[in-house]
Amino acid sequence: MRVFQILKLRKVFFFQVFLILYITINLIGGERGLISYFEKNSHEKKLALKNKELTNKLKHIEHKNKLLSKIVDLDYLDVMYRTKLKFGKKNEILIKLR
Repeated sequence: MRVFQILKLRKVFFFQVFLILYITINLIGGERGLISYFEKNSHEKKLALKNKELTNKLKHIEHKNKLLSKIVDLDYLDVMYRTKLKFGKKNEILIKLR
């Protein structure tokens, strides 16, 4: 009986304690909490680095495509068929470096 009387008198206090605990637990954990924020932040940084890497790779491929398009760059074409086809002239010595 005594416990019920204490609960009746202190119900506002217990409600406040419960509310504070609920807010702090959800602030730290949970889907929108502090831990989740740091995980999403690190994931965003990884994606930004990957985006930068893929952008550089795309620029490089576009540059190669540009060299082989309408106006053909003969020097680049010479380098390409020598490396891909292992082709050389009659008096040349080919040395593979890789």
